Amino acid sequence: MHDIRTLRADAAGFDAGIARRGMAPMADAILAKDAARRTAQTALQEKQARRNALSRQIGEGRRAKQDTSSLEAEATAIGADMTALEVEVSTLDREIFDTLAAIPNMLDPDVPDGADESANVVLKQVGQPRDLGFQPKQHFELGEALGMMDFETAAKLAGARFTILRGPLARLERALGQYMLDLHTTQHGYTETIVPTLVNDAAMFGTNQLPKFREDSFQTTDGRWLIATSEIPLTNTVAGEILPEAVLPIRITALTDCFRSEAGSAGRDTRGMLRQHQFRKVELVSIVHPDHSVAEQERMTGCAERVLETLGLPFRRVVLSSGDTGFGAVRTFDLEVWLPGQQAWREISSCSNTRAFQARRMNARFRGADGVAHVHTLNGSGVAVGRALIAVMENHQQADGSILIPEPLRAYMGGLDVISK
Repeated sequence: MHDIRTLRADAAGFDAGIARRGMAPMADAILAKDAARRTAQTALQEKQARRNALSRQIGEGRRAKQDTSSLEAEATAIGADMTALEVEVSTLDREIFDTLAAIPNMLDPDVPDGADESANVVLKQVGQPRDLGFQPKQHFELGEALGMMDFETAAKLAGARFTILRGPLARLERALGQYMLDLHTTQHGYTETIVPTLVNDAAMFGTNQLPKFREDSFQTTDGRWLIATSEIPLTNTVAGEILPEAVLPIRITALTDCFRSEAGSAGRDTRGMLRQHQFRKVELVSIVHPDHSVAEQERMTGCAERVLETLGLPFRRVVLSSGDTGFGAVRTFDLEVWLPGQQAWREISSCSNTRAFQARRMNARFRGADGVAHVHTLNGSGVAVGRALIAVMENHQQADGSILIPEPLRAYMGGLDVISK
């Protein structure tokens, strides 16, 4: 959410910022409404002062047995004017608010310009794709051959983009989630949190899911929303709060089911588990002092990278271009894991700094030595469990179709080191 004071201070800078998002200039139109609202507000205050004065005069006149009909007529007319002005102020307030709420966050200067993901920049690569010595299979070929990944029955139950896992493969998916939680809580300083997977409109708005991404989410018949990520409830835990500076940073994590309608993704990744309506993800959220959010994004991304490193998965860090950066982010690092079956790098984590953008929407603040200010919020996948399962299956597949279990997961698998048919 943008602060109208930013536009008043630097309209040209605001328009230059949204131009990087591919948007036409908007500052003049917004400021014109802002000026009209302020004029109407001033007129309303003047009318209120005049009516208050008339009320006193009418009272004094009545006590003195004087004729106050002309004063009463003026007061009645002022009352009608005030009602019209109140409607005008309220309407302009809502129009300005709705306009600002629909404008994406300003990008950091070091975000590369570009129309889409083709302009993303690889910052580093960790590990090299291995030559497996045979033609690697994709995860769904491996899973179906093992008899542990069932898309047909899932489709019978729920339609396309759902999966049933069975036996050791189901346990491996569970092991991945538990391992990530344990890693982040014991080594990275995050507090494990169990949160609702249903939230209200205010929570969705606070983390910029509404109004922009309404069609990407599932809504229940009573108006609640199934979360697309636990970023939504985790970040909103500080909504409306004024936090003591001493409690910052707050670092919290959760493993939840996530639900996405995948609107607009028809024909993309229709085979397998890469793009599902329901999936599990370990989310990392940080609420920090504004001076520390840049460093916190680096720290958070490193926590997600550690998961991939310990699982023996080749990955690379990518900074997203202006055309690929999400609505609420000022900068996003994607982690892309190598999938031998696809012979492609695929996103497995996104770590974003939103600065005060979400905090303004949530009215989340802290009290420091210089007064009250908005916190900065960050979120990242630490990591997507289903995609981690895919990456483990494809990178650790054997020629006979079995899956070698990475060493850190074996304790969660009851000592099992290979999944075979």
